[in-house]
Amino acid sequence: MSAPIVHGGGITAAAATFGGRPDDWLDLSTGINPCPVALPDIPARAWHRLPDRHLVDEARRAARDHYGSGEILPLPVPGTQSVIQLLPRLIEDDRIAVTDNKVAVVSPTYGEYARAFASAGFAVDAVDDLAAIGSEHRLTVVVNPNNPDGRVWPTDTLIAAHDRMKAANGFLVVDEAFGDTDPALSLAFRAPQLPNLIIFRSFGKFFGLAGLRLGFAIARDDILERFEDWLGPWAVSGPALSIAGSLLRSDVSPIRGRIDERNAGLHAVLKGAGLQISGGTALFTLVADARAGDIYTHLCRHHILVRKFDYAPDWLRFGLTPDPAADRRLGEALQRI
Repeated sequence: MSAPIVHGGGITAAAATFGGRPDDWLDLSTGINPCPVALPDIPARAWHRLPDRHLVDEARRAARDHYGSGEILPLPVPGTQSVIQLLPRLIEDDRIAVTDNKVAVVSPTYGEYARAFASAGFAVDAVDDLAAIGSEHRLTVVVNPNNPDGRVWPTDTLIAAHDRMKAANGFLVVDEAFGDTDPALSLAFRAPQLPNLIIFRSFGKFFGLAGLRLGFAIARDDILERFEDWLGPWAVSGPALSIAGSLLRSDVSPIRGRIDERNAGLHAVLKGAGLQISGGTALFTLVADARAGDIYTHLCRHHILVRKFDYAPDWLRFGLTPDPAADRRLGEALQRI
């Protein structure tokens, strides 16, 4: 088993090292909307009963309409991390006829993909371009837009990669965790015509409700049926399904507007501090700076947590601030470096 990956959101550990109460820290270490939407009314029965099939079906229909997946009803899962763990099992189960037990992960990216496959005994090729995938790969993972640099792959390029994987009896996994702010990037509307495509969508990042632990998988029926079987009964809670059924049918344009506003505020602060923006998405910004390690420590001493990267010591990822007061707090801390 490979070592656990350090992700964003570790406020408790940061406070233990640098002091302060966790609630007083400004957490900019994740790519989660810092302005969570208001929760819709949740029927009492959603708390009282096990999640019945009608709740699952309603969430799936709402997700289909929201993501535009046509005849495919997306499968609700307890966070996309849960199905990342199932991907090795999927290709083991398929007994795909290729010469090597390899997968390709377009990198650098979210580290749990490589870790899940390596832990299952697969050889993982970290490739920097989809053109590098070959017939020896049983599955390829691409995050679009990418975390942490925000790299975006054109739809035609992704479809061509799918077709190459399909010809080799392999799968293309496209993680669209940060895709809600720009729906035009999504392959969901093409999924019914791409049988070897698997799409993962995050619910909590865009709506600011990461604590729900909810995501959706979009793929052909037999793949979703296997995921559902492996996850077991009642994998997603009734309240989470109820919330999804409501919010996915709501007007999300104000959410996108608020995210864009917060992104502009963050960029103004970073540019005002003389930091070089080298990538990102609407929900986070990547900064490249030779002083990244010192900046990280300095911000921690001011009880502000950002994301650093062992494999790129000159990178820092800044999540969105929740309001102008937080912009000022960050800006003042950066000016003191």
